[in-house]
Parts: sequence; C-alpha cells; structure tokens
Amino acid sequence: MVILSWLLSGFILAFLHFARSEKCKVSTESQHFVAGQPFALSYTIIEVKNNHGNVTCYKNSSETPITLDRNSRVHQYLGWILFLPLTLEDSGIYQFVIRDLGSCQKIFVNLTVQNRSSGWCGDSNKDLAGLADNHNQQTLYLGTTSILVCHIVTLPNSTLSPTQWYKECKPIGDKKKYISRHLALYIENTSTEDAAKYLCRTKLTYMGKHYDILNRISTTLLNKIGGRKEPEIIYPRNNSIEVQLGSPLIVDCNIKDGKENLNHRSWSVNGTLVDFLNSTRIKEGIESNVSCGEKYYFYTVNISFLEVRQEDYNRPFICMSGSSAAFIMFKHPAPNVQGYLIGGPIVVLCVIVFVMCTYHIVKVDIVLWYRSTFHSTLSKEDGKLYDAYVLYPKPKIESQNQEMNILVLKILPEVLERQCGYRLFIFGRDDLPGQAVVNVIDENIKLSRRLIIILVSESSSYGLLKNMSEEQITIYNALIHDGMKVILIELEKILDYTDMPESIKYLKQKYGVLQWRGGYTEGLQSAKTKFWKNVRYHMPPKQYPSSLDSY
Repeated sequence: MVILSWLLSGFILAFLHFARSEKCKVSTESQHFVAGQPFALSYTIIEVKNNHGNVTCYKNSSETPITLDRNSRVHQYLGWILFLPLTLEDSGIYQFVIRDLGSCQKIFVNLTVQNRSSGWCGDSNKDLAGLADNHNQQTLYLGTTSILVCHIVTLPNSTLSPTQWYKECKPIGDKKKYISRHLALYIENTSTEDAAKYLCRTKLTYMGKHYDILNRISTTLLNKIGGRKEPEIIYPRNNSIEVQLGSPLIVDCNIKDGKENLNHRSWSVNGTLVDFLNSTRIKEGIESNVSCGEKYYFYTVNISFLEVRQEDYNRPFICMSGSSAAFIMFKHPAPNVQGYLIGGPIVVLCVIVFVMCTYHIVKVDIVLWYRSTFHSTLSKEDGKLYDAYVLYPKPKIESQNQEMNILVLKILPEVLERQCGYRLFIFGRDDLPGQAVVNVIDENIKLSRRLIIILVSESSSYGLLKNMSEEQITIYNALIHDGMKVILIELEKILDYTDMPESIKYLKQKYGVLQWRGGYTEGLQSAKTKFWKNVRYHMPPKQYPSSLDSY
C-alpha cells in the first residue's frame, strides 16, 4: 500500500511537471568538446521577444539551478554556462529555460566531453602533446592564399593573448609566407609542403585567472585545377535588409558546396570571426547540412542578435566558405508613407472640422470682441439715422400683449440703447401724433440699417404681413430694394410656420430666427447674456460707450 501511494505521488508529480513543461516551447541540440580547457556553453535558438528574457540553467533532471557564484568552477553567467575548465564529469544534458513576456522556451543541449588525446607531437614536445585538445579538419588550396582558423569558444568579459602558431609541433618562423592575424593564419602561395599538422596556442584571462588553450588542426590539400567548384553562397547576396532598432534577429547563411570539399563556414565582422567577439549579444549558430544529390550539400550557419544596435547598421556581416564570401547589411526601415498619406488628410480634416465647429460655437464672441477692441466710428456716411427699426404686432391675448409691450418699449431700449449705444426707431414710441402710418413706416425704414421683427404665433396675432396692406407693401419694398438685413425674434417658441405669410417664411429661411429667453423684469437684463449677444451679433458694428466693460 505504501509503495502504491509512492507510485501514485510520483505519477502526479511527473504529470504536473509534464503539464508545466507543455507551456514552454522545447528545442534540442548537441555539442561535442574536449576536456581540459575553459569552455562556455550556450544555446543557439533565439526567439525571445526582447533582450530582457530571464534565463535559468539546469543540469540533467536536477530541480536546482546551476549556481551564479562566479568563483565556482561551473556557474551560470547571463545566458552562458561557464566551465573553468571543462572536465569529463561535465558531460550531460543541460537545460536552458528562457522566460520572456508572454513566452517560454526550454532548450536542451546534449554536451559530450571527450578525453584529450596524447602523442600527437611524439616525444619532441610532450608539453604541446599534453595540451592539445580540440581537433578539427581544414582545407588548403594549392597555389592560392589559404586560411586556417584557430577555433576557440571564448568566455564573456575575457581577453585573449596574441595567437602562436606551430607547424608539426614547431613554431612557425617564416613571417612572410605565414601571416598571423587575430585568430587566423594566412598561408601565401600554398604548396604541397604546407599540407601538415598545425597547432594554435593562446592564453585566456578570465576573472583574474589565466588558462592555456592549444588546439590542433589537420589539413587536406586540394588542387584548385581539376574541375572542383567553389562553394556557392545562396544567401546572403551582398544585399541589405530592413531591421527595427532593438529587435532580435537571426540571419541564415545558405551555402551549396561539394561533398568532397572541407571548407570552413563562418561569419565575420570587421575582420573578426563572430565566434571570437567575446559577445553574448552576437553569436554564431551551429552548422547544419542537408544532402543534395550525390555530389553536394546544402549548408546552413546562422548569425543571431539578441538585439540590433545602432552600431550594427551599415556594417557588412560577411558569410565565408572557402574562397567564397557574401555580406549582408542592415538599414533602418523606411517610414510608413502610406500611413502618413492616409492619416495626414484625416488629421487635417479632423482639425478643419474641429476649427469649424469651434468657430461656430464661439464666432459670436469673436465678432463682438473684435468690435469692442477695434471700435468702428461709422465714419462712412450711409445716410442712416437709426441702427434698427422695430416692428411688432399687437397680440390678441392680453397677457401676450403686455409681455410684448414690456419687451419692445422697456427691455429693448434698456439693453440696445442704454447699454450698447444703439439708436432704435420703435413704432408707437418715436412717431409723431397725426402722422400717416404709411409715411412713418416708409420714411423711417429707409433711415434704418436693420429691421427687427417680433413674432408671435399666427393664432395670437392680427395677421402680421399677411394681408396686402400698405404696411406690407412698404416693408416689402424696403427689403427688396434697399437690401436691409432682418432680425427675427420669437416672443415664444413657434413650432409651425405653415400659416405664416410667405415673406416671413422667406426671411426665416434667409436669416434664421432668435427666440426670446429672458424674463420681463427690466432691471435684470444684461447685454452679456447669450440672447443679447446673438442680437448684437446681427446688429451693425457700433462704438460702445465706456460703461460696457466687455463684450
């Protein structure tokens, strides 16, 4: 029973671990190295969304992360696992758990550590034989300048001393034929004597400690004449690509090469191989290949950027394979012209609509402010005596008749004459007794700049301007021939103009109508209220008396 409960608990834990791991994207890769030298293990699959991803490293199935203590022989530093130095016991499966905003990856790297071989230099130099670790095969081409590369996996924040080269375990003395630059050895006019075993030696300094590194290189000599084709770099093709500043990026170099060729394939920048940049930001991936018929392989080796920086733009990143090379350069993305072409007119249209709406709301205040700031003296003689002629009906309803008299005979003079300085002609107040009505209207309308008509509903009036009377003919002549502007004021809200005279309908359509919203107390009226501002807006410009402080 106890064993059964243990099995059940183990099954549950395994299921939870599997379910949790399902949330992360899983990738695997393998790496092989020789014991005895410092080594930095990293992942080459980079799909994090930004450079702030959190990386945690584990070994095998351990739940305890690899230590971050930099004094430990094996410790994690940023996205690297450092081995100082690498030993046989370090073989195993290492897990990189990369968590970023909204994403998760688990990358398993199967590291195989092999024991160093001995006797490569025989008894002539046992020290070199004991130190020689990593071994790789490289190709020399007869009659050309061949290049050998000292492959070293460097550590972040470390330094390398100048590289020393050995041929058949003896230091190379001919500096004209053999030229050492960075971690490469250039062999001028390659001959059959150059097909030998080489050693490259350097010293790595990290955290104040020094480590000797010595790698061996076997060479194969190929005759350039004989139909052998040079590697063909499919991509890149000396081109540029648009890259967003700060974004992660992976660029593949695709190469077609013969199966018999032993060319080295790598990326370089500023004359330095990417492997030797001592950078955790720019890295070269592990090479892969796919067979293409009986004679060719398609090789792929990538260069990856955790983030693209300004210094990377307009700089050639070169993919090299044998004597073939091609570069790629980064450039900033072109501005989204389409967005500007679409968004620009929309923004301009919105601004125009906003300005028009704003002007429609505040245009009355703007005009009145302008008039009060730049006073008009009306120096131009227009022959007019009055600013407005006030025409109003006599409503049938007594209460309306009383309100009409208060508005016309008291409130209008109080606001427009006393507060604003206008001069009005009000029929029934300014005409002389005994004057003919037709003559009074005809003469004084011609002497006025505006015509103010007070309206009431048709059912409450005596049919203003409805009958073809002498009064209607006089007003009609004044409107048509003199072009006088009209201000219509509703004493009360009139919902239906069906029974109104055609002349009133025409004036309403042309000039609009104002609705009286004030009370009928004379002392409470102010020219600064919205209704009187609208009336003043339609009145002719006038130089206001100093008693009117603002518009």
